[in-house]
Amino acid sequence: MIQIAQILFILSVLVILHEFGHFIAARAFKVRVEKFYLFMDAGFSLFKKKIGETEWGIGWLPIGGYVKLSGMIDESLDTAQMNEAPQPWEFRAKPAWQRLIIMLAGIIVNLLLAWFIYSVTYMTVGQKIISTEKIQKNGLEFSEVGEKSGFKTGDKILTVDGKRQDNFNRLTIDILLSDEVKVLRDDKEVAIVLTDEDKKNILSKEGRNFMFPIIKNVVVDSVLPKSAAQKIGLVKGDKIIMVHQDTITNFPFFRAQLAMHKTDSISLTVVRKNQTMVLEGVVNKEGKLGFDYVRPTQKELKRDYIDIEIMPFGKAISSAVKESYTMFIYNIKQFKLILKPKTEAYKQIKSPVGIARQLPDEWDWEYIWGFTALFSIGLAFMNLLPIPGLDGGHALFTIAEMITGRKLSDKAMGYVQTGGMIILLSLMALTFGKDIYQLIADKIL
Repeated sequence: MIQIAQILFILSVLVILHEFGHFIAARAFKVRVEKFYLFMDAGFSLFKKKIGETEWGIGWLPIGGYVKLSGMIDESLDTAQMNEAPQPWEFRAKPAWQRLIIMLAGIIVNLLLAWFIYSVTYMTVGQKIISTEKIQKNGLEFSEVGEKSGFKTGDKILTVDGKRQDNFNRLTIDILLSDEVKVLRDDKEVAIVLTDEDKKNILSKEGRNFMFPIIKNVVVDSVLPKSAAQKIGLVKGDKIIMVHQDTITNFPFFRAQLAMHKTDSISLTVVRKNQTMVLEGVVNKEGKLGFDYVRPTQKELKRDYIDIEIMPFGKAISSAVKESYTMFIYNIKQFKLILKPKTEAYKQIKSPVGIARQLPDEWDWEYIWGFTALFSIGLAFMNLLPIPGLDGGHALFTIAEMITGRKLSDKAMGYVQTGGMIILLSLMALTFGKDIYQLIADKIL
């Protein structure tokens, strides 16, 4: 329930402020606003009240919101008034430059919101990053997927496309968006180029967990059914401290020991509920036992490897602008990745249901406002796309009109808007369906 409350709060803030941008711009140019809705009111609304010329309401479907402007074909697809002569208070009666400002006002507000949140955050709790330098001081550990992509446990990331990345949380996405990664391996620089297939495997199987700091303690997280680990008797929570008579210093050492005993017997000393015991069994032919081990959580990474800088007003403002710009560029790069079918990055797109499941189980204002800023930039980028039904689609036709001096007919605009809305609603239905199915599968299967 807390996750649902958080996503509803975040969406409400973003939608209200985005639509308020359109509202203020429209009123500044004396365009009548007929409706202002948080969420979509398809069929019915949860609440509505008319104040002056505007009906204010809350819809039941949390996939956005809208302001309905007189004389404009928008999400409502209401074309009845377009059959009458334009009135001075209508959107269509205004000059193209005014209509363009009205269309872009929501996007501008989203960017300003992110800038404001980052500014306040940097002045109060500070800019927080998980230090790449600290986390890879002794090298990085890579999952099987990571090693198949060309990395090797012990590597240190030097540059991604020639640039250093001080924030470890962004290193994963940098690598997925990269053309070349340079690592330090055995005191030598090694260049790694990931294929689209590599990126697909990382996204689908590991995500950010394909690389992490070298772990000293080997603690069992889960055991595969019918595996060597299950036959040996390993269970969740076991801490493996020795292989034969050798003390385990980190997981790479443990993995190397297993590789030396393929199809051979092995003796493990484990600690279970403060009791030490010895378990014996046979390693499989791949040199594995068949269990997953506990890796550091984001909370642990923040605790052990975080750098915090509380900034004065001036630096906070400039850093917030830089951060907002950087995150907008990330949205562009990620969109390019999604457009590459071989990476299957499009499968990672999530609806509000999927996003809510990634939110923390407890209310954390710092996290919520940080996520709101990030989401606000994503919303600005999405709305800027030149797709009919989005602000960017309206802006594109308006810019074309300003350049050519010719305006698309109301009838043609109606067809375009309808087509755009069908595409957008279909995509929303697919993402909602995927996330709801996954939610049910995780609970039942």
